[in-house]
Amino acid sequence: MKRHLVVMARAPRRGVGKRRLAAGAGEAAAWRFQRFVSLAVLQRLARDRRWTTWLAVTPDRLASRRRFGPRLPAGVRIVPQGPGGLGARMGRLLRRPPAGPVVLVGLDIPALGPLQVAAAFRALGRTPWVFGPAADGGYWLVGTRRRPRLRLPFAGVRWSTGHALADTLSRLDGAAALLADLADVDEAADLAMMAPEAPLASRRRLSPPPSGAP
Repeated sequence: MKRHLVVMARAPRRGVGKRRLAAGAGEAAAWRFQRFVSLAVLQRLARDRRWTTWLAVTPDRLASRRRFGPRLPAGVRIVPQGPGGLGARMGRLLRRPPAGPVVLVGLDIPALGPLQVAAAFRALGRTPWVFGPAADGGYWLVGTRRRPRLRLPFAGVRWSTGHALADTLSRLDGAAALLADLADVDEAADLAMMAPEAPLASRRRLSPPPSGAP
């Protein structure tokens, strides 16, 4: 069976998304992160042929290749995330690909690469679920090898709190593997702690778009 990697992303638009980051670092820095650092993570993941990469975009009307530019690797399947809260969208996306294990990630983890995704798929050979914990109590990856009548653990999870991972694990009916912690970028302090070379190349080459640009 094929392996499937589903990447959740917000179509990069200045002034939309990453509001906590924009509040501390400014809209231009938040836009650069969404547009360039996130795209670099997506490129690293999608070029690996050990899995099929799906790009799940919100808002749904912007789920098109042109929104992510010509550097989006060929073969990436672009789909809308669909309506509902985070748990509803994650559940829908875990069920969407054809048969085979599926791993779901976001694009706000600068250190994320094929090494971590491959480790998640290996873990699914031993356990029905795998998670990548974040230092803030959430998680940057969730994966399942899927079974008939898959029971999803997302109902009632306190998202965007320090309880998100614990809430999810408490709702599982089977064992789960945990990967190494990785840091996501939600606030200006998170951005400041990134390796300098990750975002600065884009900052030097590119200016922010005019206000209101997509």
